Amino acid sequence: MAITFDNALGIHPSALGVRVDRAEIIANNLANADTPGYKARDIDFRAILNQEADKMSSVKLDKTDDQHIDGLLSPDEGLKFRNPHQPAIDGNTVETQVEHTEYMQNAMRYQATFNFLNSKFKGLTGAIKGE
Repeated sequence: MAITFDNALGIHPSALGVRVDRAEIIANNLANADTPGYKARDIDFRAILNQEADKMSSVKLDKTDDQHIDGLLSPDEGLKFRNPHQPAIDGNTVETQVEHTEYMQNAMRYQATFNFLNSKFKGLTGAIKGE
């Protein structure tokens, strides 16, 4: 039985991609902290990761070219508005403290997933070399 990257790495490459997408969304919220009427947005990481896990266990769709890769998120898929604790008078719902906290938590989880994948690759390299 051949070992594929999907079997060896599991959901972790997809999780890394979703973490990158979430970092972009949170950074966009921070960039618009002073924009009147801007509504803070975020994604439900668990829901998206569950969808990715379902995709991995279900039948894959045919692609028009073998070199095409699957995208993780469509532009507005899973994107939700964040409920603010104290919305601004101008309608902006970005709370910089909350966004900074979410960004740092996401960054730490990204690093943890990256370290896990790195150890998986080291293990696969060791297995190939016979160590």
